[in-house]
Amino acid sequence: MGYSRFLLKRASQGVVVIWGVVTVVFTLRYITPGSPVTFIAPLDASQALREEIAMEYGLNRPLYVQYIEYVVGLLPPNIDMGQSFAAGTSVSSQVFAALPRSLELAVAATLVAVALSIPLGVISATNRHEPTDYAATTFSLVGISTPNFWLGLMLTLLLAVQFDIFPTGGMARVNGTPLLLVDALRYLLSGRPQVMLRWLSHITLPAVTLGTYFTALVTRLTRSGMLDELGKQYITALRAKGTPETLVRFRHALKNTLVPIVTVLGLQLGTLIGGAVITERVFAWPGLGSLLIDAINARQWVILQGCLVVVGAGFVIVNTVVDAIYAYLNPEVTV
Repeated sequence: MGYSRFLLKRASQGVVVIWGVVTVVFTLRYITPGSPVTFIAPLDASQALREEIAMEYGLNRPLYVQYIEYVVGLLPPNIDMGQSFAAGTSVSSQVFAALPRSLELAVAATLVAVALSIPLGVISATNRHEPTDYAATTFSLVGISTPNFWLGLMLTLLLAVQFDIFPTGGMARVNGTPLLLVDALRYLLSGRPQVMLRWLSHITLPAVTLGTYFTALVTRLTRSGMLDELGKQYITALRAKGTPETLVRFRHALKNTLVPIVTVLGLQLGTLIGGAVITERVFAWPGLGSLLIDAINARQWVILQGCLVVVGAGFVIVNTVVDAIYAYLNPEVTV
């Protein structure tokens, strides 16, 4: 199977999985106890008012009609997820406003993890049974064992409250508008570096908190992969030829170790996009996690449904991209 056919096959499978996610989420909406009308209508609403509300939001139509309309509405370029029952605003606008914030936090956490874990894993593997190896292994154990919410609170108390180095939470804002990286870069290029510094100060603690477990996981994975590669015959042959040790470690051993690491990076990135609920809550980060919790507390199933669909679709897309990178690094998987 060629590379193009492999990508087409993975993309087709991804579409089927996304359709399955939409179907499951839509079904859960109707098997969950309670009717949306109950949450919209006043406590003393009459039966006539309840029927009028159900008719207004299309809740009185057959289930298969609502399902078809919902699926068709999700198709590009419209991507209509319905209207919020309480506020009457578009669910799509709320979800897609929160998505870049969660994505930015997830990518920042991934970069923190990669920048720390791969060098630590290489150092640990090349200094086996030495103090540096034990230090890196201990760090991995502590990182995996530390709950994110506790780490976030401790970092806030120490670095934000005690020493006042970082803000306690929230996104950086300019004129009340949340500041994304692209906005910060634009201000930097226009001669306002203080805005970029403000963005960095706000994202550092959430990214470190979210990326710590990830760092520990990839460190252990890099170490085990490097140890396996360094014990193979081609490494012995390279050393016998007089190849510099730096090239042996980084150009050959680490390169062959990256294939499983890329897979884990992709899986974790997909998880971080929708799984940063606790971190976003601790740092008052207005992303998908916070929107999800607010929707649950307010029993806004339409918003909850939109969040779950976007998280599921994002996970599928990330994994499809990972499969493409994996096949590029290791063409044997396309055979």
